[in-house]
Amino acid sequence: MPEKYDFLVIGSGGAGLSFALRVARFGSVAIITKKDSAESNTNYAQGGLASVIDGQDRFEDHINDTIIAGAGLCDPAIVEMVVRDGPLVVRELLDWGATFSTKDGRLDLGREGGHSRNRIVHAADRTGKEIEETLLSAIDRHPNIHVFEHHFALELITEHHLGRKVTRYDDDIHCYGAYIFDTRSDKVEVLLAKATLIATGGLGEVYLHSTNPSIATGDGIAMAYRAKARVANMEFMQFHPTTLNIPEASSFLISEAVRGKGGILRDRNGRAFMADYDSRAELAPRDIVARSIDDQLKKSGDKTVYLDVTHIDSEVLSENFPHIMETCRSFGIDITREWIPVVPAAHYLCGGVLTDRDGRTSIHGLFCAGEAACTGLHGANRLASNSLLEAMVFSKRAAEKSVAYIRGREWTTGVPEWDDSGTVNAEEAILIHHNKQELQQVMWNYVGIVRSDHRLARAFRRTHLLFEETEEFYQRTRVSVELCELRNLIANAYIIIRSAMNRKESRGLHYTTDYPRQTEQARRNTII
Repeated sequence: MPEKYDFLVIGSGGAGLSFALRVARFGSVAIITKKDSAESNTNYAQGGLASVIDGQDRFEDHINDTIIAGAGLCDPAIVEMVVRDGPLVVRELLDWGATFSTKDGRLDLGREGGHSRNRIVHAADRTGKEIEETLLSAIDRHPNIHVFEHHFALELITEHHLGRKVTRYDDDIHCYGAYIFDTRSDKVEVLLAKATLIATGGLGEVYLHSTNPSIATGDGIAMAYRAKARVANMEFMQFHPTTLNIPEASSFLISEAVRGKGGILRDRNGRAFMADYDSRAELAPRDIVARSIDDQLKKSGDKTVYLDVTHIDSEVLSENFPHIMETCRSFGIDITREWIPVVPAAHYLCGGVLTDRDGRTSIHGLFCAGEAACTGLHGANRLASNSLLEAMVFSKRAAEKSVAYIRGREWTTGVPEWDDSGTVNAEEAILIHHNKQELQQVMWNYVGIVRSDHRLARAFRRTHLLFEETEEFYQRTRVSVELCELRNLIANAYIIIRSAMNRKESRGLHYTTDYPRQTEQARRNTII
């Protein structure tokens, strides 16, 4: 791996890849991804990209739907900016070669919970995969972009590594690149960059049940936090209401679009219960649907509720949800005749590394886009299918500012090599497995859909012990991806718990039995 690039992109999802394509004509680009380049949260996104395309729809309606879902904490200026950029983003993807579902020669626009109009641009139920493959194809053809698979970003390089003490609210911290672990050669290398983008996605692996792929360990957020960047709103973790409740299915996501097409949630006796909780029934925002299911399960003692689509024409199901149909069939469920067993699972983080409207973080030269970022769009709850839209809009704006940032800049000097002199410990795999399992169980039990002061305090104590044990082990052990991921998961869990403790109200995705109502003057951002 060459040691110097103009731009460093950490992560290979939609935000990172589109950023790379936009900056590549202004300099050399390195994309770092810890697995294969196609393995990302974007690749697993089923629903689609929300945008005002139809003449019957209006920007004002999409803006209003987003702000309502965000429970009063969205930044209105950011919402308007992102929504108005939506059609341009869709056109850009089409120009790059994306193929979306059409009907009668026009984009077939779907509808999901919280949306007042049909505005979801999709590729059947594999929209993320279509976008990911389109971007990767364009990346492969670009000579200025170099993709390094099976490389793990360990730490961001700042003044701290040059011998100057920095603090969290220091306004004079700069990012000069990152320490990168080549998992195939087992070596840590210094990669210098004039501008760095964190696009590492979410952190679903913090929880026992998650719709995310196993790579979603919040690495970018943890690195930014350790580098003293400001991190905000981590208490707002979105739990997807409907994941396939079969152990072998690994919380396979049943898209919100299924309810948008008329799917009905039922208890084991067949009673449709959502109207008891919200007048919008199955089309209520995700946080309401998830808490409603959680309440049903706690009242009944059942392990699952059911999503019924047997009344929907089989051809409609086959056309719109082929992947879901195929996956359910592989587990012995014919969704045209049988109800789908579903439960909520951790899905999407609405907080992250705090950025401005151009993707800039509190560290100079460090940008962030996608799920790892807290931009002000989502507030206390994400409106369905706004995530791909946000990733594309902010990667574009971050690209423009990063190009301006690197003009006239040179790479820094004097960065020390990584000290990897620790010994390999035969007990490492056992410690990592048990500590990760304990962390996920603690977070699921005490920092899940419903919280309380007592639960959060208990989670904080348990997590602190795991941090001390893992950190001591990290200091004397050679680098491994598994150990670094555990360290990052614990850091993210700590930030989530602290953020939840600091918000003394229930709002959006954060619901606590000790403060069941919203406060009149809520803080927009809980900054840690």
